[in-house]
Amino acid sequence: MKNIRVILAATAACLVAAAAPAHAARGTDGELKLLFWQAVSTMNPYLSGGTKELYAASMVIEPLAGFDPEGNLYPRLAAEIPTVDNGGVSKDLTTITWKLKKDLKWSDGTPVTADDVVFTWQYCTAPGGGCAQASKFDGVKSVEAVDPETIKVTFTTPKPYPYTAFVGYQSPIIQKAQFKDCLGPKAPECTKANFGPIGTGPFVVKQFKPNDVINFVANPNYRDPNKPAFATATLKGGGDALSAARAVLETGEYDYAWNMQIEPEVLKAMEAQGKGKLQSAFGSQVERINLNFTNPDPALGDKRSTIEGGPHPSLSDPIVRKALSMAIDRDIIVETGYGAAGKPTCDIVPGPPAYASTKNDSWCLKQDIAGANKLLDDDGWKKGPDGIRAKNGVKLSYLFQTSTNSVRQATQALVKDWWSQIGVATELRNVSASVFFGGDPASPDTFQKFYADAEMYTNNFDGTDPEPYLAQWMCGKEPSPKTGWQGEDITRYCNPAYDKLVKQLSATFKPEEREKLAKQLNDILTEDMVQIPLVYRGQFSALSNRLDHAQISGWDSELWNIADWTRKK
Repeated sequence: MKNIRVILAATAACLVAAAAPAHAARGTDGELKLLFWQAVSTMNPYLSGGTKELYAASMVIEPLAGFDPEGNLYPRLAAEIPTVDNGGVSKDLTTITWKLKKDLKWSDGTPVTADDVVFTWQYCTAPGGGCAQASKFDGVKSVEAVDPETIKVTFTTPKPYPYTAFVGYQSPIIQKAQFKDCLGPKAPECTKANFGPIGTGPFVVKQFKPNDVINFVANPNYRDPNKPAFATATLKGGGDALSAARAVLETGEYDYAWNMQIEPEVLKAMEAQGKGKLQSAFGSQVERINLNFTNPDPALGDKRSTIEGGPHPSLSDPIVRKALSMAIDRDIIVETGYGAAGKPTCDIVPGPPAYASTKNDSWCLKQDIAGANKLLDDDGWKKGPDGIRAKNGVKLSYLFQTSTNSVRQATQALVKDWWSQIGVATELRNVSASVFFGGDPASPDTFQKFYADAEMYTNNFDGTDPEPYLAQWMCGKEPSPKTGWQGEDITRYCNPAYDKLVKQLSATFKPEEREKLAKQLNDILTEDMVQIPLVYRGQFSALSNRLDHAQISGWDSELWNIADWTRKK
């Protein structure tokens, strides 16, 4: 990982990813078949924080720059990476100026201009829009089109790490002409644009059936005339992780299957069939249990799981949250569900290594049922005749939800048993991944609405700097009816002291000081038990042995170089 000083001082040539393989001609390798067992519900990454939507959209719409498998920045739509040395980043660190590649075209043949980049910022920051990637634009004062190919981003204060807005697959450029009437509350209503964005990537959406299948064709205006090698791509959604793995590793029906969250011994047997292989990359993915800081009682109506509905009756007690974490045996969860693809963790930022804290490992990583019981006893939570603890008429009884997946259901069962040993009753619920991660504001079952006490899933950040990710837990970023249930602070946590430290990180240049502040922020989240981190997960996917040049990245979309994928001859 390059530190901040190196990134700001290096020339663009040093940051460009390795040269891509040569292609014979566009479309000569037929159909590419992709399988996501969590089906995609939208192709607009600004309306969903779900990884499945972000990855699918990355085939079509692109950022100015991305991250290679080593975490290094490389230009995508930009001509080069702006730095202090090349004049792209101002010496006072208050501006960054991007230059677009020459003659870029949208898939409809119209030119890509700086106005499209400016509009993307306006789209995500429009009042009432509930942009799912709002943290990417924190600290941005203005975005200006200096000329048709030049974009100047000005920050409210010096920005030591300026590679946030328009960088990485979570912050792509959208076409102004297509989305100009979709600002603010109108954003979810633009179905045609949200399902089939006009893009600059190697593929174009031909047909999109939400929560089912997406048919792509090669972008005729892609900037490399020899790419992509595949004439079409089909992304099938639904089913389960086991059947997805089987379709690549055993039957060979598909070329790629994302997110192999399957028991390790099962995967090993499948891979032995010789038709495919598993690729993994550790980035920043953490399987966690989010705890709801607000009251999810259905009797609250529209105020359910909102700040206006009031604090959670029992999870607002930090002792309860800590006891829930202490009762969990993370080693068993890793052993039974993840194997080599997981490591026990108590941190929400487990990597890169420079940012990984170990402060709370001594008390958090080891299960302590007796200690958890003592905490609750001392805090006045007494067990009743049914064995369930209560205080002031409030019982420790929780609805714990997650997406449908055998590993997650097994983890739920383990957690339910451990929590029962400390006097906590748990009702388990699983929701189809397509719905849970879909972001539909009309659905009561999305992870953003959080109509439960606890919920489990994986999340991560792109790139190697965690500043935008850590900013997600700042006050005011919670999903609510006002934002169409979009927002990044899923737990509804609010701590002014935390916010102050995030702002300090944003203004800090020295790498060692940034690392220190990031660890402090991580430690606040751990010690406050805002969520219960469980497993540091490697990104684990299945690829056919018939594919060449497919390379998994832990710091960007797994499909980051899909334009380079080819079929072995």
